[in-house]
Amino acid sequence: MEDKKEVEIETVSVDDNKTEVSTDKQTKIIEELNSKIAELNDKYLRVAAELENTRRRASIDIESVSRSRAMSVAEKILPVMDAVKAALNHTPDDEGIKTMERALANAFAQIGIIKIESVGQILNPQFHNAIQIVDKPDEKTETNTIIEEMQPGYMFGDTVLRPAMVIVSK
Repeated sequence: MEDKKEVEIETVSVDDNKTEVSTDKQTKIIEELNSKIAELNDKYLRVAAELENTRRRASIDIESVSRSRAMSVAEKILPVMDAVKAALNHTPDDEGIKTMERALANAFAQIGIIKIESVGQILNPQFHNAIQIVDKPDEKTETNTIIEEMQPGYMFGDTVLRPAMVIVSK
């Protein structure tokens, strides 16, 4: 006995127009997804750049505040140095005052405070404040040359803490 099985074959016809529509839909969806990916990537890059800018600005602000505090402290210490120098001029042989002057000078150097050189220099209004103008002491001295320093000036990095008060030749 032979078993016979019937197999039904279903035929599907493909309409070329429907395939094109389907492919067009897929292409459109792919383009929309690629566009969305590009948009999200652009947003990501912008947010990352903004975050980096915020970090940089915060770092600059912190450095600025730190520098302002250091300058404020330095400005308050300058009168102490002036008093020590005045005491040293009054009693030049006092070892205690000499030691204090050296300690302050070392502290200034470590902090970054430097004395503005004045005597023998040409007057520079950025660094010097002329409080008196006198005739030339000799023919070798040029006009606008600083001949005496009344109060030293100091700088903190590239910023003038206090200009030097000087006497200038005419």
